[in-house]
Amino acid sequence: MTPPVGRFAPTPSGQLHLGNALCAMLAYLSVRAQGGTFLLRIEDVDVPRCPPRLARQCLEDLAWLGLRWDAPPLYQSQRGDVYAAHAEELTRRGLTYPCFCTRAALHAEAAPNLGDTQQVYRGTCAFLSPEEIASLSRLRRPALRLRVPDEEYTFTDRLCGAVRENLKRECGDFVLRRSDGLWGYQLAVVVDDALSGVTEVVRGRDILTATPRQLYLQRLFGFPQPEYCHIPLLTDAFGRRLAKRAHDTGLTALREHASPEAVLGLLSQACGLQEEAAPVSMEALIPLFDWEKVKEKGDTLRLSAQWCGNTENKPSEKYLEEKA
Repeated sequence: MTPPVGRFAPTPSGQLHLGNALCAMLAYLSVRAQGGTFLLRIEDVDVPRCPPRLARQCLEDLAWLGLRWDAPPLYQSQRGDVYAAHAEELTRRGLTYPCFCTRAALHAEAAPNLGDTQQVYRGTCAFLSPEEIASLSRLRRPALRLRVPDEEYTFTDRLCGAVRENLKRECGDFVLRRSDGLWGYQLAVVVDDALSGVTEVVRGRDILTATPRQLYLQRLFGFPQPEYCHIPLLTDAFGRRLAKRAHDTGLTALREHASPEAVLGLLSQACGLQEEAAPVSMEALIPLFDWEKVKEKGDTLRLSAQWCGNTENKPSEKYLEEKA
């Protein structure tokens, strides 16, 4: 059996928090336990939201945690020409169209919602005439959408089991390039995973429903399908999901108060690799890694109360000293 190629692909729009660290740890351990290759990709395609200083901080935090990647990091902000070439291929095949809908117009549509942020696109711009496109282009730069079939895409996730989605009914034609010229997540991640030879994708469960769209793109380009593992999201002691926008405790802040072994001990207990939050190194966790242990923890992974809160509400020094 060929050793896998895995990756961790953070978006440097803020400090990495403990939920990001958990995903990085599990992606790393899964690959290393199988003797595989580990890659790092910086998903900074949204350049205005991802300044270089945060990307540098991300690399420092991951190295401090104990991750070692086997090739130089890949930066999406430097790969616009690659994404453009693949989008052009789809356009030549008649699979894309310009979309002039504003964000306000999309929110105003009476389309069914999927969660808080995903809305089914109703195809408002799907059949504009050349004259209409020319007229609208003088007023607004369009996004680029991919036509999707009325077809169900299914895959088996290592932790979640069978996942199904009908692209037409539950997603709609989705964006490949935004109206501001920035490339969309779906296109960039599919192209980068394939061209980097990634065979195993470990990421948060919040991306689970996006995967069928990526399967469709993989089929269109003739790319192989990686194996997917969408891990439970890490929450605080009250069940609230950790998020950068909520200023939850970042790794950079924790580095001032805790050792990497203490952080890994906390995370390994949360996901079931250790019974106690005993300090442990990344390398020492490799022989302990088992996806079945993670699966047994269920759909929610919670931190202890001492480790919750934002950067102004750090764990107590006494607690950190005990765990260091």
